[in-house]
Amino acid sequence: MTEDWNELRLVLAIARAGGLIAAARALAIDHSTAFRRLQAIERALGHQLFERGPGGAYLATPIGQRMAAAAEQMEAELLTLARDIAGRDRRLTGHLRLTSSDTLAHRLLTPHLAAFHCAHPGIVVELLIDNRILNLSRREADVALRPVRPREGDLWGRKLADVAWTVYGARRYLKKKGSLSTAKDLGSHFLIGSEESGASILATDWFASLAAPSQFVYRTSSLVGQFNAAKAGIGLAVLPCYLGDGEPGLGRALHKPIAELMQELWIITHADLKRTARVRAFFDIVGDRLAAQRPLFEGRAPERPSTTRSRRT
Repeated sequence: MTEDWNELRLVLAIARAGGLIAAARALAIDHSTAFRRLQAIERALGHQLFERGPGGAYLATPIGQRMAAAAEQMEAELLTLARDIAGRDRRLTGHLRLTSSDTLAHRLLTPHLAAFHCAHPGIVVELLIDNRILNLSRREADVALRPVRPREGDLWGRKLADVAWTVYGARRYLKKKGSLSTAKDLGSHFLIGSEESGASILATDWFASLAAPSQFVYRTSSLVGQFNAAKAGIGLAVLPCYLGDGEPGLGRALHKPIAELMQELWIITHADLKRTARVRAFFDIVGDRLAAQRPLFEGRAPERPSTTRSRRT
């Protein structure tokens, strides 16, 4: 039985990812190194830990499953210890890993991070732009800005605002094609949506339920990409109000926020880290500054003046 934690980490990573390439990426090593290390572990144990399946799939054998389960228990203990030590850290120095969506980072976050840096220059912030929900228990991040209420019982945080969404278009597009009296008016417009293979979000499903597929003339899985496409005049896009309202070249095609698309913005950390000095400082500065922008998040901030008139085509 191996006692090398790095070997156990490799087995656990392969079991979680279901493949060698993704596991190597998660461990920040190259594929060939991961392959050689796995072969060496299997030779030393005298057992095959994974069956090779089609498409590069790696399926854990019973022994592989048992080894991965033991590694996961060890990882949980190590992470608990690391969080306990970090939770006692009263220094306003060190690293802080933050995860945020691309839209929030693109539109609002940087000035707040600058204010945080000015207040605490000894803290290095690492910003992970990722629309996935990263695992705070496994220390994939220390703090998360999430568009959903946390469900995990070991997380701690606070709600910063509701997040409103509506339909936007370039002002020159709206001047030519007209804005919307209701969502039912979408039928005469070109639309911008998510890639059909991309992750489905509430706004994407709402848009798709009201429009024919032929109306979607541009698709991208990036919400910032949809924002840029709308700004370029390609068509209409469903966007969060904090992204669309402050942009001079965009106007609301549908004036009121869409009630069924209302979301929430939360700032979250693991409960074990809530007393860490740098985490508390981040909550106090960045969290409070974002909360102060609640009118913008909730679609209540004044929209930039528009010269377009609403008309039907």
